[in-house]
Amino acid sequence: MIRSSKSWQAVAVAAVAGLVLTACGTTEDGGDEGGSGGGGGEAACDLKLAFFGPETGPAAGLGKPIIQGAELAVSQYNEDADCEVELVNYDSQGSPDEAPALATEIAGDESIIGVVGPAFSGESAAAGPIFAEAGVPTVSPSATNPALSENGWDTFHRALGNDATQGPAAAAYIKDTLQAKSTYVIDDASEYGAGLAGIVEEDLGADAVAGSDTIQVGDTDFAATVSKVVDSEADAVFFGGYYAEATILIGQLRQGGFEGTFVVADGVKDPAYLDAGDAAEGTIITCPCIPDTDPAVADFASAYEEEFGEAPGTYAAEAYDAATIFLDGIGDGIGDREAMLEHVNGYDEAGITKQLSFDETGEPADVKVYAYKVEGGEIVSEGEIG
Repeated sequence: MIRSSKSWQAVAVAAVAGLVLTACGTTEDGGDEGGSGGGGGEAACDLKLAFFGPETGPAAGLGKPIIQGAELAVSQYNEDADCEVELVNYDSQGSPDEAPALATEIAGDESIIGVVGPAFSGESAAAGPIFAEAGVPTVSPSATNPALSENGWDTFHRALGNDATQGPAAAAYIKDTLQAKSTYVIDDASEYGAGLAGIVEEDLGADAVAGSDTIQVGDTDFAATVSKVVDSEADAVFFGGYYAEATILIGQLRQGGFEGTFVVADGVKDPAYLDAGDAAEGTIITCPCIPDTDPAVADFASAYEEEFGEAPGTYAAEAYDAATIFLDGIGDGIGDREAMLEHVNGYDEAGITKQLSFDETGEPADVKVYAYKVEGGEIVSEGEIG
């Protein structure tokens, strides 16, 4: 079983002291026994965590491993808990339009003490003010737009590096490893895709950018963009967006005669991208997500596969870490949002993906970026690049 070092320490202390936890319940004055307020060493009761992100819709493939990573953490916590924690899924379908209503619903349920998510940048921007107003602490395992930590929301945190780290790493990989002389930059007009593509374009420099174009989420005919890429004679294309459009785009680029390297980011790192078949071969994917082959996550990967019958997908491990931060607080007796926020802000423990701690804006102190390559019909790790 995987546990944070803090959880193991709590179990050890309890064993030595011979503590006997009282049964879960509610006191006559409405407080939770063994853990309302700022934490008294006994696990709090009747509490929930929320997952906020796509469970259905065109980006559901990216939501699934996040949900399952959080589910694994909660399931393992509940194995030893007198008071079980419930994980409730709020399906945003990855849409910023759905986010405000869902955030308002979460804010109104005071038994929800923390949110694993929101998963995407656009929905994070839409939900963030509501969570901040209600004091709901959030830890996103996957939202990477840099501006999210610049809004003054003290409730916002993320367990991965943002695009101000990923973008330069991707640009450096294109220039130094691929040694591309000219790159065509495409984005999908989303908060995530456009922001990341802009960073990559800036870091590549004007002399190395053959041109740029914008497509729209949900489009399927990219003939005009393909013509621009081919006419530019670029030897690489960077796409900022998600796998649904990337899968179609790479097929049409290959059919149109583009023979260079297709470079994408974490929004494309999903098995569904492999549906592009031979056209996807050689694609480079950057991601601030740890490979499931990394020794640091070996135990997690094994437990995940045993639980779900498949290897952990993108951001499953980061979601496990995000959920664990909240669960450590609940296990210490934290039973309200204010105390949980203080706990998250001051958290500094070894997770499975990195040392988990946050600066005053909610950014992680430890950041890494990795490259992956589509090879032989699989997404394989190329190692750390930044």
